[in-house]
Amino acid sequence: MTNGGFQRTGLEWLSSLPACLLLLAVVLFSTSSDIHNQMLRGGEQLWSGYYKLRMDMAQPECNPNRDIDAAVADELAKAPPADDPMAALLGAHEKDPEDVRRAIERSVRECQSDHASFALSQDQLTPGVKAYRAVELFVADMIAFGLSAQRYILVILVMLCAVTATLTRHHIAMRAMETRLDYTVSYTLQTIANAMLLGSSAVFRQSSLGSSTAISAEELLLHNFWIVGFACLTLASFYRLFRVPGNLAPGGRLGQAFLAVPLYTVMCLISGTYFGLIGHSSGIGIYLGKMMELSDMFLNVGLYVWAGMMLKQTRLATLVFNVFRPWRMPPEMLAVVAVLVAAVPTAYTGASGIFVIAAGAVIYSELRAAGARRHLALAATAMSGSLGVVLRPCLLVVVIAYLNREVTTDELFGWGIWVFILTATMFGLVAMTVNRQGKFDLAPTAQALPASLKALRPLLPYALVMVGVVLLYRIALDVTMDEFSAPRLLPVIMLSILVYEHFSLKRRHARTSDEVPHQGLEGSVRNATNDTTAEIGALLLLLGLSVSIGGVIERSHIMEAFPQAFDSAWSAMLLMVVILVILGMIMDAFGAVILVTATVATIAYASGIHPIHFWMVTLVAFELGYLSPPVALNHLLTRQVVGEAEVLAAQQEGGTFYQRYERIIMPLIAMGISLVLVAFVPLLFYAT
Repeated sequence: MTNGGFQRTGLEWLSSLPACLLLLAVVLFSTSSDIHNQMLRGGEQLWSGYYKLRMDMAQPECNPNRDIDAAVADELAKAPPADDPMAALLGAHEKDPEDVRRAIERSVRECQSDHASFALSQDQLTPGVKAYRAVELFVADMIAFGLSAQRYILVILVMLCAVTATLTRHHIAMRAMETRLDYTVSYTLQTIANAMLLGSSAVFRQSSLGSSTAISAEELLLHNFWIVGFACLTLASFYRLFRVPGNLAPGGRLGQAFLAVPLYTVMCLISGTYFGLIGHSSGIGIYLGKMMELSDMFLNVGLYVWAGMMLKQTRLATLVFNVFRPWRMPPEMLAVVAVLVAAVPTAYTGASGIFVIAAGAVIYSELRAAGARRHLALAATAMSGSLGVVLRPCLLVVVIAYLNREVTTDELFGWGIWVFILTATMFGLVAMTVNRQGKFDLAPTAQALPASLKALRPLLPYALVMVGVVLLYRIALDVTMDEFSAPRLLPVIMLSILVYEHFSLKRRHARTSDEVPHQGLEGSVRNATNDTTAEIGALLLLLGLSVSIGGVIERSHIMEAFPQAFDSAWSAMLLMVVILVILGMIMDAFGAVILVTATVATIAYASGIHPIHFWMVTLVAFELGYLSPPVALNHLLTRQVVGEAEVLAAQQEGGTFYQRYERIIMPLIAMGISLVLVAFVPLLFYAT
């Protein structure tokens, strides 16, 4: 068992615990709208006309017992004499007594109706209604506060996690820091980049204050949050620069040292230098501010990472592999099964990189335990997050539909199933033919099937927990599990699974004398949040700077060098494929989607490429880009979760050229063939 919750480290108190509370607040605020909708429905069912009872009705000031005859006489007395020359000049006419009486009678009836409604509302406003109304209005206020606080929560979460990633050396780079020179170069450039971010944000704030349009207090507070956050980030990298760890090797080579610089730093230096040269120092701050326009999307990314890290703390992945272990599959076949099974959680964790971070270490270790070569295990781990990005309810597809009115989520997910079948088939063929290095000799069915079915039994409680949470939301809150509700349901599901594991293993320990190794519920959530904090900082900062790089591409008018429409859809598609793969190499998925929507997509549409076809090609091209050198983001994430030692050991293995670079070549062959088929085969049916 781990230490109690009050024995956290200083970093956990200052970083992971606040991050956990912020993520819980996001789940609470997003769920409160569902609770509020159900409370409104429940109130209307319990008390007819509850919608009118939500607010206190003001007592009517009119007199319901007004003397109509006296009122008519008073009104007629106010009329000017018939021979009044001024009245004739102004066009005033003598009032008709009947018209006056009808008007007064109508106003009295309306007054009596208002008094009757007021009396009825007072009768209906029982203590029960008042108590229910107080709770319902509190939830409504919480929703309003949550919506207004989203942007502030995102800024605090990004900055808090970015500082943590800096202090723990967790930013994503081409290679890990191994020598003192690596460390010095990396943190020197990080400090310069962070100071650049701080300066850009300060300039952006000053220019906003000096603009003709008045800036609101909320916007000013948001500027201040960015400035304070980047100041802390700069101080953290500066502090780390002079706190050199003692386990680093002396010396080093400058060329390799530059590869240890985090990707976000490289992007910041490029975009900051460009914006500075064109006299637009606030450029990075402006494009980072654009994150606020999609704050709910980026918060969902954080929730997906958190859910993925909690998945990592469970026994689910190991139990799933136990189902296939009795068949004694050859390593290549087991790699295919692992990638196919991983497609479903990939779809539910939002993007390929998130799943590689969450479950990559388990997939790699299980494949190695089954006898897979290091290169094969590394290739499967890198690809484990690639096939599921086209399946429901992947957040990336939701973002595409949100930014592009030409497509819907139903259309994209509908065609995504066929793309998934194609990419899975290609990966299976490559793994079982090109990669195959052993005999295809499965265990006998009579022996393997009973053992496999027996291994399914421990998974049943997990399935029941998942179904139970989904049904609870469906019955109690009328919320179905889809691409819109998944971000807030998944953390609840994973927390429920951790609770189940905590009590089930505790009971198992009580029944047996053997010590059951388990860190407990608090330890599992704490470790998951520790990992989440660093990963959110690395991912969201990288994503934000990807948006900034997109701004450089947009402002440099590079896309204007290309025709804005092609006469041939085939020529346009060839160019699209090249551009999209390159963007996948250098940008994060969400930032790349924003850029593609603003630039490349319009050229594709104008050239006769169908929008759904274009975005299917985009998703596959991005995944190929994430697997392609020189950056190969999914391989970098694999290296991060598997460990530098395993990757170095793989690089030292001998064999043919293909065997030495199998982890890179195998995914490229599978996804490359898939991209060519997805891009050009549909053109045979609709392109002229």
